[in-house]
Amino acid sequence: MTHLAHNYEPLPVVIARGEGAWVTDVEGRRYLDLLSAYSALNFGHRHPALVAVAQEQLGRLTLTSRAFENDRLEAFATALAGLAGKDLVLPMNTGAEAVETGIKVARAWAYRVKGVAPDAARIVVAHGNFHGRTTTIVGFSDDPATHDDFGPYGGGFVAVPFGDAAAIEAAIDDDTAAVLIEPIQGEAGVIVPPDGYLRAVREICTRRGVLFLADEIQSGLGRVGATFACDRESVVPDVYLLGKALGGGIVPLSAVVADRDVLGVIRPGEHGSTFGGNPLAAAIGERVVELLASGELQERARLLGAHLESALTPLLGRGLTAIRVAGLWAGVDVDPARGTGRAVAERMLSRGVLVKDTHAQTLRLAPPLVIRATELDWAVEQLARSLSASR
Repeated sequence: MTHLAHNYEPLPVVIARGEGAWVTDVEGRRYLDLLSAYSALNFGHRHPALVAVAQEQLGRLTLTSRAFENDRLEAFATALAGLAGKDLVLPMNTGAEAVETGIKVARAWAYRVKGVAPDAARIVVAHGNFHGRTTTIVGFSDDPATHDDFGPYGGGFVAVPFGDAAAIEAAIDDDTAAVLIEPIQGEAGVIVPPDGYLRAVREICTRRGVLFLADEIQSGLGRVGATFACDRESVVPDVYLLGKALGGGIVPLSAVVADRDVLGVIRPGEHGSTFGGNPLAAAIGERVVELLASGELQERARLLGAHLESALTPLLGRGLTAIRVAGLWAGVDVDPARGTGRAVAERMLSRGVLVKDTHAQTLRLAPPLVIRATELDWAVEQLARSLSASR
């Protein structure tokens, strides 16, 4: 009998503790974790600076009703707004909440600022997207595993091919409120768009008078060798949607970050969250921003990502059919002759490395930013052996 319900099939290992880039299971076996950082652990397991601030805050104040101010929220919001170069921060808990909030903001902006007729606002999204698992969001997903059997769905979304800026422009009309995209598609397999795509999207949105919402929940906060993936093309969206790593691998924390003329359309009482911006999360989020402020972790991700790419490249044609690297984040496609992505992930598990499979033949590698180059080399060696093991 099982007592847990999963929305995915987990690897058959139960984690007991973790530190740095390594985790240990309940039987004492150690694993190099190239899996968890896609979600929350950009800074590794139990980062001492984050653990310290969490312990301090646990001794002071943890949760309060949103009816009260708390002494950590303003400092967190100020720090995150500064990091993003925006005016306002609206804190939530999960990435899906941030996306849902961004959708509400975009629609409110369309009606209250742009003058779109009531209930007519549309948002342009990309094929292959993954923005969360709420019913609104899965309604515009084209992944059957995410979308099917959860309807009926509301409308208001139009999907176009990812990486095709001309298709975005063609989809925009007078009722379009926003374009919502991941600058790099994570769940799809670390799909990096053509160079110039984000610049073109920014120019189109500005010229056509629609908002550019960047879902940086996976790609943001140092992962790709820059603070945000949009920084790779020197692009600033109207709205950042952030989450996962913002909570430092300790608490759930997400945020919508935008300027006052956009985020300010939400009026008091129209939106909220029981736990959003709670003192414990705010304290940890502020320290996460401090870790990123110097740019050292972003540079580390860039350099280690280049190292990882050079280590992976010799495997092309030797078990891998494609590699895609953005900072310290990689998607690799497994030759079907060597097995499925899931089969290779399980072989790597037996060799002490955790990776995540997606879309049948793809593995995602998302090491914490504190990993060492020698550990990356060892992980790639285990990948090579796991690919050969299928022969």
